[in-house]
Amino acid sequence: MADILLQLLPHVVSSLLYAALGLHFWHTRWRETDRPLVTLPMQPWERAAIFVALVVQGYGLYEGLFGAGGMRFSFSFALSLMLWLAVLIYWLESFRSRMDGLQPMVLPLAALSAAAPALFPQLRVVAHAGAWGFQLHFLTAMLAYSLFTLSALHAVFMGFAERKLHQRAITKSLTSLPPILTMEALMFRMISVAFGLLTVALVSGVMFSEAIFGKAMVLDHKTLFAFASWGIFAALLIGRQVYGWRGRVALRWTLAGFMVLLLAYIGSRFVAEVLLGRL
Repeated sequence: MADILLQLLPHVVSSLLYAALGLHFWHTRWRETDRPLVTLPMQPWERAAIFVALVVQGYGLYEGLFGAGGMRFSFSFALSLMLWLAVLIYWLESFRSRMDGLQPMVLPLAALSAAAPALFPQLRVVAHAGAWGFQLHFLTAMLAYSLFTLSALHAVFMGFAERKLHQRAITKSLTSLPPILTMEALMFRMISVAFGLLTVALVSGVMFSEAIFGKAMVLDHKTLFAFASWGIFAALLIGRQVYGWRGRVALRWTLAGFMVLLLAYIGSRFVAEVLLGRL
């Protein structure tokens, strides 16, 4: 029992750290007060605190995935790893762009995902984890998931900011966000990189399916959802390049592609592992 508690401790601690930081950023960046609307840049101690949470969560993920030898995985660890990478990318981006106003939404989601392995600790052994084809597939897929997650969050932020601007409601939360054009440029930059990574993940999955999964590729619901998401993001990038899509049209396509991609693995594994009890 003590060993199990020690294994769950990093997930619980990192979740509490993310939650506390999310509350702090909401209080300092989003909460409306009678004081003048003054933007507050991210402080060094705030970056350090996020980094500590990343290290604690990263340690818990590494121990859970590789601590018993070989590799084990589950939907809860996939969700936690996906948001861990997303927070890491945001943390790195904060050194060159204003990210402080985006943290009140990102960090609470990170807190929930960090707690997922503690709530659903079941893991299954991954076969063929040592094959380079699997490693390429896994790495590119998780990075693509994380970047698409951030792109979806940016879409939500941009929709929120546009609505406030149309209502001419200048709030503290709005002034703490980067300019909409900056957010849009960053969103499409992330989508472009994520699309390339997803393409590599899908191609490697097709080419090395037998080495990765121990069987030839089959068109199951996970594969269909993944290719459908790829098609949605391909259409979005083409529409952006050819027709200049932006604003609400781009936001809807981004959110649609992300939701379909989320169903490809996280949703299917949640149903299998939690609802049906299959590992």
